[in-house]
Amino acid sequence: MNVINKQKLPNDQPFIIVCTHKSWIDVVCLGIALYPLPVHFMAKKELFQTKLIKRLLENLNAFPVDRKNPGPSVLKIPIKLLRQNKVVGIFPSGTRASEEKELKNGAIHIASKANVPIIPAVYIGPSSIKDLLGRKKRTIITGDRIKVPKLHNDKEAIIKTANALISNSFEKLIQTKSNNI
Repeated sequence: MNVINKQKLPNDQPFIIVCTHKSWIDVVCLGIALYPLPVHFMAKKELFQTKLIKRLLENLNAFPVDRKNPGPSVLKIPIKLLRQNKVVGIFPSGTRASEEKELKNGAIHIASKANVPIIPAVYIGPSSIKDLLGRKKRTIITGDRIKVPKLHNDKEAIIKTANALISNSFEKLIQTKSNNI
């Protein structure tokens, strides 16, 4: 697997890594790309209903999130992890998607409250087992830190700006790969 710009990852503070999400493969590849840093991934709670998958997810440091009825734990768990100097992984599209989806705001809220940077990353590579077994190249590209200010009276404007920065970073990182082919 090819990892581009790993040196851009902070080594002096916790951070949130946000990544594009097209299949389960990108989750595994992102975890491998950041190794030896363990990533604590937010995952929809429905994935934890099967014992085998639940155990796998827990071994991968994932924690469940109720997307339909988000409660305080949606913020509390990742903020607690970040305060323990850990890395939190979030897929801001909220679900696997082959087309562009509007990004959810959770990473922005968490980064603001925990006062940590967001690091954008893109996965480029196979999205099916067939392509993976066909040994198609897998690449993770990380981008520059995005600092989210404290959310205050201009909360909506800050969220809109931060989401635009993340989206633009994703596009720029994908273009970086395209230019290097």
